[in-house]
Amino acid sequence: MKFTFNFPDLGEGLEEGTIMEWYVKPGQQVKMGESLVQMETDKVVADIPSPKNGVIAKLIGEVGDVIKVGSPLVIIQIEGETSEQVKEDTKTTTEPVVEPDEEGGSVVGTIEVAGKGDIMAPSDEGDSETEGETAMPRKALATPVARAMAKQMGIDINIISGSGPSGRVKKEDILNYNSKTGDSDIQSDTEISRASFVPKESYKQGPEDVTYKPLTQIRKTIAKNMLQSKHNAAHMSVFEEVEISALMDVRSRYKQKFADKGVKLTYLPFIVKAVAQALKQHPQLNSQIDTENNRMIYRNRYHIGIAVDAPDGLVVPVIRDADRLSIFQIAGQIGELANKARNRKLTLEDLKDGSFSITSFGSFGGIYATPVLNFPQAGILGIGRILKTPVVKGDEIVIGNIMPLSLTVDHRVVDGGETTRFIYKVMEYLSDPISFLMEE
Repeated sequence: MKFTFNFPDLGEGLEEGTIMEWYVKPGQQVKMGESLVQMETDKVVADIPSPKNGVIAKLIGEVGDVIKVGSPLVIIQIEGETSEQVKEDTKTTTEPVVEPDEEGGSVVGTIEVAGKGDIMAPSDEGDSETEGETAMPRKALATPVARAMAKQMGIDINIISGSGPSGRVKKEDILNYNSKTGDSDIQSDTEISRASFVPKESYKQGPEDVTYKPLTQIRKTIAKNMLQSKHNAAHMSVFEEVEISALMDVRSRYKQKFADKGVKLTYLPFIVKAVAQALKQHPQLNSQIDTENNRMIYRNRYHIGIAVDAPDGLVVPVIRDADRLSIFQIAGQIGELANKARNRKLTLEDLKDGSFSITSFGSFGGIYATPVLNFPQAGILGIGRILKTPVVKGDEIVIGNIMPLSLTVDHRVVDGGETTRFIYKVMEYLSDPISFLMEE
């Protein structure tokens, strides 16, 4: 029998995913739990395992395709029926589709679409003519770049064998075909822009005005979340400075000891600890408003999100129960989560349940900013670049080390007075690190 495996709901409100890599191919034997495909969702990159033992009969979608949750992803042939039977048992019709190309554009061609449940059946496009039958003209599957190039060169694209997935013709195939024919009057690859869809006589050589890149799932989610935050919360920001010479001294004394144990000690673990301790005394900033049910939701655990500048976009993994962890434990978790984020190994568990966020833009040179709330959280603390500047100590002007702080809150949830008391408590902890140990 055949089994259609739909893209599963991975949780956290995910609606779709992009195919990053297929680990299997038609005809391959798979076992339950083996990875079938790598999918990029709006939160993580995850491997999707096979739910059954069997043989892959059909992959539904190419690398780069966006698949909705609940839509068919792969057909698995369960023991008792061969792949040939699956093909014979599925009536097909031909419909035009658009698929991603190797440069983020589209591919125009035809595929076979199954008549049962809108599941794609194995395509026989490109098969040789069978005895006693007249072969239909072959319509090449090709990228727009290749089609435009072939048109300008006067080449019939349908006679070229493609090197891309499913026999897709790419621009390299056009150039290789041209080199074999020896036509010296044909333009080279560098002379033909991927935007060259104008008549040959109006074509002008030169750099492209724009470059198009498809939105990643992460970037789409960032855009959606930023708008949701701005539209659904009343942002208010305050700015402060804290002198951290004592904290710098503590860090310098313990930095090498941490390094000997494989943990990098930055200022961030101290900030995480200070925020968690301050939230215990100012619970409004560890809450969220539930207008639909006319109530406030106060979080009794202190899960601190850390904004990480990952290659594909900003992600916010969470340090869970930060108030119960030592500086060493927090530093270790920060290093581990940052590495996972940059290597796209974060799981949904790493990203869920944050109650307050911290973003450190100072590492890139910023001093002050107005952080955008990680909605529906009530607060986010921004950390600026540490500055050496004159300060007054004991009626004397000395050189101090100033850490700028930018705190944004949801003004529907937190008033100005509570906002100020919270940031002063954080400043107290950072200016006197020993105070961490003196709390009851």
